[in-house]
Amino acid sequence: MRETIWLLPGLRTPFARAGSSLAPYDAIELSVPVVQAMIRQLSGGKPDFAVWGTVLPNLTWSNIAREVLLDAKVDPTIPAFSTVMACSTSMIGALEAASMLDGAHRSLALVGGTESLSHVQIGLSPSLSDWLRGFLLAKGVDKKFECVGALAQTKIGLFIPSIANRSTGKSMGEHMEMTVRAMGTIPREAQDAWSLASHRHAVAAWERGFFDDLVIPLGGLTRDTIPRPDTSLEKLARLAPAFDRRDGTITAGNSSPLTDGAAGVWVASDAGLARLPSDLPRAKLIDWEIASIDLWNEGLLMAPAYAIPRMLARAGLHYSDIALWEIHEAFAAQVLAHIALLEDRAFLRERVGIDRDFGPFPRDRVNPDGGSIALGHPFGATGARIMSQAVKELAQLPSGSRAIVSICADGGQGSVALLESV
Repeated sequence: MRETIWLLPGLRTPFARAGSSLAPYDAIELSVPVVQAMIRQLSGGKPDFAVWGTVLPNLTWSNIAREVLLDAKVDPTIPAFSTVMACSTSMIGALEAASMLDGAHRSLALVGGTESLSHVQIGLSPSLSDWLRGFLLAKGVDKKFECVGALAQTKIGLFIPSIANRSTGKSMGEHMEMTVRAMGTIPREAQDAWSLASHRHAVAAWERGFFDDLVIPLGGLTRDTIPRPDTSLEKLARLAPAFDRRDGTITAGNSSPLTDGAAGVWVASDAGLARLPSDLPRAKLIDWEIASIDLWNEGLLMAPAYAIPRMLARAGLHYSDIALWEIHEAFAAQVLAHIALLEDRAFLRERVGIDRDFGPFPRDRVNPDGGSIALGHPFGATGARIMSQAVKELAQLPSGSRAIVSICADGGQGSVALLESV
């Protein structure tokens, strides 16, 4: 019999725009207080292992999960490994942890991720790195002079990580503009309206205390700084396109901002639940799907539109059977494109390979507490943030209610999960 897997909300830092309130903290320093606070939640013992991830590379560590636990001064015998899948990073970490739990030897995992967009490490170009390594290893003055002579033939430059796909050379926003043009059904006004709703939902959720037990204070912050209570359709409409200055529709206002933050989530078997507070919300992880698409010929961020119907078809479910949808908002246009494709019978039949009517998509059930546009998007932390948020919201619904968590990721990939309340 398959072990029941549970997701329980973890904790997270407030999220802030890169270069602002959390700029003094690097990715490890953002993560440490989250891990320490989550360990304090345990009623006894320790997690059996930890999974942590970040997307931006850093030469000062190779296994950020282990470094975070060591800096947090928690039990050093807790094994820890790192994972990465662009914006799906900490969601994939949760799925990896779920596959490792057996209810006997491994029953509880601490999972999460982080990103500090304020601290992007700049490196040497590969050729200059090779030259410098050769110079340092050269023995004797003659060899050193030979290396100096070779420097003139070396491509000198710095490597600055950018928010762009390596294979195509285009940014996420540029790819999304291509998708908007190809589909022709996602007007600027609809994108701005979605963004406005995200901000309104996030502000309302903070005001009613939804995030109070999910967010820990850090650096003088007690809440997210990105949600805008004063935004409006008029203000959003005045913003210039960010990726296609002439004909574009995607702006800073209807896109997720570059964000600093860290977030965690608990993954447990039945035995693991005994180590966590009994009043902590929980949901069953029922199923999951990972999709990968042809990023040269399809929309880079459209993989969830393949994953969602495949997962629902396995379960024999329709869109109306899902009470809560938590969809990562890289861009408002991306969410609207997903929904349009999910309602397109020809797309489902010809591209996804599923000839089935899932019914109309329930837009009013999406991101009731705000999404990444309003809350922020620290790449490695977003999965844990969304899963924790989904579990808490789902736990307030009747027993047997279902939720879908969906995250698109760079590289033409995406991950989705089906949860159920108890």
